[in-house]
Amino acid sequence: MTRFALLFALLTPLWAGDTAVLVSGQRIEADRIERDGERYILHIGGGRIELDAAEVASVEHVPEPPAGAPEAVVEAPKRVLTPQELVTEAARRHGLPPEFVHSVAMTESAYRTNAVSPKGAIGVMQLMPGTARYLQADPHDVEQNIDAGTRLLRALLLKYRDHPDPVRRALAAYNAGEGAVQRHNGVPPFRETQNYIEKVLEKYWKQAGGVPGR
Repeated sequence: MTRFALLFALLTPLWAGDTAVLVSGQRIEADRIERDGERYILHIGGGRIELDAAEVASVEHVPEPPAGAPEAVVEAPKRVLTPQELVTEAARRHGLPPEFVHSVAMTESAYRTNAVSPKGAIGVMQLMPGTARYLQADPHDVEQNIDAGTRLLRALLLKYRDHPDPVRRALAAYNAGEGAVQRHNGVPPFRETQNYIEKVLEKYWKQAGGVPGR
């Protein structure tokens, strides 16, 4: 399956019982993972995806806790997370590959919390004030900024998942707005937007360790 197919496969419920660790290092969580000859079957929500056994380095199974066993509660020390750590957390919280959200954050602002574009986009994920209001987030709060930007990415990927070239459409909408994508029935002919898309995807391929493809 292609890397883009894996990207959409990861738009799944956040809790999972098993994890497939790919040879590339990428992790895919599933409700249940079964081995069937030369392939693995990942049961996710109400559907399933299949992977060649050669693509999978290992499978991690989460054991069921014993019935009636008390849950251990451990208070983790609180500390201020870096923007990079917040991006990883937001990606996992909203079911996106961290490499993809990191690629957007790097391209948008290089993780600079005080970045402001000439058009007024704010912070790490470069949220426009109106977009931030719509997402009910304070764009000057780095955690809210990153969470809102990640939620927007997920919503756009889901919106265009049944269209041709869905990932590029989603990135174009994030950069130039959904109206521009609708008017041009795809990626608009704006050099800035086209360059932006290729920069994000180039960073994604490098992090994911894959070969560019659709």
